[in-house]
Amino acid sequence: MPRRVGLPGASELFRPTAADALVREADAARTAGREPVRRRTAPRAVPDADVTHTGRVRHDEKITVYVSSEELLALEHLRLELRAEHGIAVDRGRIVRAAIAAALAEVRARGGEADVVQRLVES
Repeated sequence: MPRRVGLPGASELFRPTAADALVREADAARTAGREPVRRRTAPRAVPDADVTHTGRVRHDEKITVYVSSEELLALEHLRLELRAEHGIAVDRGRIVRAAIAAALAEVRARGGEADVVQRLVES
């Protein structure tokens, strides 16, 4: 069995990124005498829009959340429970995004009576 590690080639390491491609496309459009197509990279959030969890997609934004050991173990236990008892194989991020969407929906529906509001008032 060979012990060589397969490394990416130069074409993969130095490939153009999406931003580079958009700049080249805009430059080509200008030299051809037409207006370049304007594209937004991400839709702008509307404050009143319903927020649903996004599931398994590539996300543009990232946050860091610090949790206690007990909270992390509870989250991992929930992930394993969802898999074992409900046949739902998800990662912790999807669980958190679903919980955020549920909390936002409940606050919109119930206002100050929402469970998340009550928990924050108590803490």
